[in-house]
Amino acid sequence: MINDLWYKNAVVYCLSVETFMDSNGDGVGDFQGLQRRLDYLAGLGINTIWLMPFQMSPGRDDGYDVSDYYNIDPRYGTLGDFVEFTHGAKQRGIRVLIDLVVNHTSDQHPWFKQACADRTSPYRDWYVWSDKKPANADEGMVFPGVQKTTWTRDPISGSYYFHRFYNFQPDLNTANPHVQAEILKIMGFWIQLGVSGFRMDAVPFVIAEKGAEISAPKPQFDMLRSFREFLQWRKGDSIILAEANVVPKENLRYFGEDGDRMHMMFNFHVNQSLFFALASADTRPLAHALDQTRDHPQTAQWGIFLRNHDELDLGRLTEKQRQAVFAAFGPEKSMQLYDRGIRRRLAPMLGGDVRRLKLAYSLMYSLPGTPVLRYGDEIGMGDDLTLEERNCARTPMQWSDEPQGGFTKGKAPVLPVISEGPYSFEHVNVAAQRRDTDSMLNWTERMIRMRKEAPEIGWGSFDVLDCGDPGVLCMRYDWRNNAVVILHNFHDAPIEITFDAGIGEDGYVLIDIADGSDSRADEQGKHRMVLEPYGYRWYRAGGLDYLLKRSDI
Repeated sequence: MINDLWYKNAVVYCLSVETFMDSNGDGVGDFQGLQRRLDYLAGLGINTIWLMPFQMSPGRDDGYDVSDYYNIDPRYGTLGDFVEFTHGAKQRGIRVLIDLVVNHTSDQHPWFKQACADRTSPYRDWYVWSDKKPANADEGMVFPGVQKTTWTRDPISGSYYFHRFYNFQPDLNTANPHVQAEILKIMGFWIQLGVSGFRMDAVPFVIAEKGAEISAPKPQFDMLRSFREFLQWRKGDSIILAEANVVPKENLRYFGEDGDRMHMMFNFHVNQSLFFALASADTRPLAHALDQTRDHPQTAQWGIFLRNHDELDLGRLTEKQRQAVFAAFGPEKSMQLYDRGIRRRLAPMLGGDVRRLKLAYSLMYSLPGTPVLRYGDEIGMGDDLTLEERNCARTPMQWSDEPQGGFTKGKAPVLPVISEGPYSFEHVNVAAQRRDTDSMLNWTERMIRMRKEAPEIGWGSFDVLDCGDPGVLCMRYDWRNNAVVILHNFHDAPIEITFDAGIGEDGYVLIDIADGSDSRADEQGKHRMVLEPYGYRWYRAGGLDYLLKRSDI
């Protein structure tokens, strides 16, 4: 089967089964509850669901500590429930991606238990060991301030095991060919049950060399090629969306210069510059980030996002830029995490200002790549900063003003539903917003439809146009003799701009595909307009032919 590159013009919706919808009143979301909400998701317009971990797990890291890759946490249902869900999604034209967490396992995984109990076990070499605590054990922690070391002593065998993340998540020795074969087997298992691919967690760590004697681990990029080859052989249109927060010069090494490695990667570089633009009304670093991540194989694609289930990582910004973002969106220490990021959801970060929320999401849908929406952001959900670490932004979905936000009939949800303040379920919920034509939910549905009707963004080339003000981002996309021009005003005041669409007579008339207000060029071919505070415009080039056909001319 030939890959049809469906992901180039998709809209991805990320959710956690655990906190989306509970069907049996035990306070934990499940696959039966999720299946009941498939019509809601189809109506929203998304065509891809990304599921956070749902396999067997002690649950010490929200499922990212997997103890059985081939089964489902019984709180969420059974494998039969999962297949019913994937079947229901397919009926509605929705594909399913699932998290693939193979850099590490839980310390409760049978593989690790056997590796600890018996040095001669075949699973011993599935993990990374040292008889002595390495000198660099206090370096390279993923969670600084919470995590103290990357090497922990196993009391049973007396050896130290390596863990890039928490000490209950021992790293797999991914260089071991038996481990690599198992990863392929895991992928094949879930492909057989109806998924269309994987969001692969922590890819740079998966492919890095591991060992006590390694001070500068080299990435093993051939591993990525073998993953892709397996998927293309097993199911030709399945993909891998990689979590790889790397510098731009490394991008092609992950995509593969011939497009033979990762199908997609999240664009962390653009994400961080985007938040600086929102904080400072200076789009120049964002334009530079877009240019730095421009080059990738035609079959590859960026994942464009605003917020996700982790902290907003600002580690790629300069110190001055980072402090500007902290000051604007996370000024209190309780809002920050791991000395590098902000742990809030987007709506409270922007002070609940609907204009800025719409600006930010219009930007997400219009940047080069495939937009990835976090559950609850379509209604402007808030966060609960009293919860530890990243749990503050992982609270249950707010469906109605019923008790527990309609998430569960039980009285003890897995995480507290937001019940106080302006973001409480009584004020922010799906049921109320469905009845309000001007709600964030209905606006999101319209934006998703508009994005899917502008394939130039996902498929075409782009240019950043000069409009004379660094607080306005003006972009043009070209694909198959069609052009789209999109503008965003980051200022909190109205601004007049002038720009040349750069496409000759075809750009003489720009047809507004958002609210119907077209723009006609002047005698010099320039477009002049006033953008309201945090305003945005989506245009399609109409050309002189369109102008001549208009009945009002």
